[in-house]
Amino acid sequence: MQRVPKNPVLGQIQTNLMVELDERRRALVAGGKRLFDFGLGDPKEPTPAFIKAALRGGVPEVSQYPSAFGSPALRKAAAGYLQRRFGVAVDPETQVLGCAGAKEAIFHLPLAFAGAEPRRRRVIIPDPGYPTYEVGARFAGLEPVLVPLTARRRFLLDPEDVGEDVLRETLLFWVSYPHNPTGAVAPRDYLRRVGDFAQKYGFIVCSDECYADIYFGAPPASMLEVQVENVVAIHSCSKRSGMTGYRSGFMAGDPDLIAALRALRSHPGLGSPEFIGPAAAAAWSEDAHAAERREIFRQKRDRFLRFFAEQGLEADASEATLYLWVKVPAGETSGGYARRLLEEGIVVAPGTAFGAGEGYIRVSLVPTLAECEDAVRAWARVK
Repeated sequence: MQRVPKNPVLGQIQTNLMVELDERRRALVAGGKRLFDFGLGDPKEPTPAFIKAALRGGVPEVSQYPSAFGSPALRKAAAGYLQRRFGVAVDPETQVLGCAGAKEAIFHLPLAFAGAEPRRRRVIIPDPGYPTYEVGARFAGLEPVLVPLTARRRFLLDPEDVGEDVLRETLLFWVSYPHNPTGAVAPRDYLRRVGDFAQKYGFIVCSDECYADIYFGAPPASMLEVQVENVVAIHSCSKRSGMTGYRSGFMAGDPDLIAALRALRSHPGLGSPEFIGPAAAAAWSEDAHAAERREIFRQKRDRFLRFFAEQGLEADASEATLYLWVKVPAGETSGGYARRLLEEGIVVAPGTAFGAGEGYIRVSLVPTLAECEDAVRAWARVK
């Protein structure tokens, strides 16, 4: 019998260690082990009541197809958020598009621009970084260029490190600040330098800003504050507003790029359900709940940083996001340390799940504060 062929890209996507760890996690749960899950970035804090009320109020009597672009109210609320938070004025009609969460937007974005210029096939990607940058590039038939990030360089993806020959062939340049998985924050002069290179070499800057409101020092800047031309910024309700399951976000930036994305998104049916729109608009229109959630993450972060100092563990960067980027003990590997923690009920992501992250684990501050206290006691048993 002839086997059904598959897209060769599926064979290029590496299955990471998290799959193996998840199998062991399920076995421990089946055996009655209590687990503290710091792996997936899916916080347990409840979605604010006013957002849930807006969702319920948005359920229509008759269900109809949603807009692939986000409702006018959602786009207007997103534009209002950008104005309040970053001082950036955008036209909600021509410079904002709704999306069904950041992940689908990141995956589909390269499809709108692939093939526009045959010589531009490169996609510059931070390493370690969010795996969907690479996956989306490969499915669009583009060539990912993974650029190593280092603590010494503050985990900044500098265009100068890429080289002129590659930049001339670059279509998309991903920046991700605050950065997943390290929690690093980019200074404004860095963003301005990336913008200058984009103007010089003609590539598109894709700025993943999903963690812009989870910070513990000065508020992080947006790429749109320094430049709109050649820029698409991506934002999400997931972490800011506790709406991971709602799957809602937006893209904003250069009107020509947004027009291309709009043309793409009219075909595959990528819109969130219509009743998600009122909930997302409510979330983008109100900032107090985001500040309250940020304070909860700050308390968790401070507790773990104290614990790590007591245990002789070190967290690099970790200035923002809900992640701590923690060096494993001397003589350990990322996977080996993650396995040892798992036996004590502590679930973390090995740094290698994000590419060039050997020597680190990522700790997602998703359990409740009370659960974090219990987890610290369990972790202390790992010697």
